[in-house]
Amino acid sequence: MSVVVPDEILTATRMTEAEMRQEIAVMLFQREKLTLAQASRFSGMHRVAFQHLLASRRIPVHYGVEDFEQDIENLREMGRL
Repeated sequence: MSVVVPDEILTATRMTEAEMRQEIAVMLFQREKLTLAQASRFSGMHRVAFQHLLASRRIPVHYGVEDFEQDIENLREMGRL
């Protein structure tokens, strides 16, 4: 699914497309609609950079069992485990 954000919305918010993606990712993460991994992918940011963004806004990282299992699976796929 693709979501199109009209240029007039970006202009009105004075945000770039990347900033808009980050804002949406932060909001969905904060509402626990996306995991940390999902939100960082959606934002287009490396997970550590996304965590720094959350920390700068004093948003706690919800790192649960699902996130841990996803990290393990990702490491296996990368051949690091």
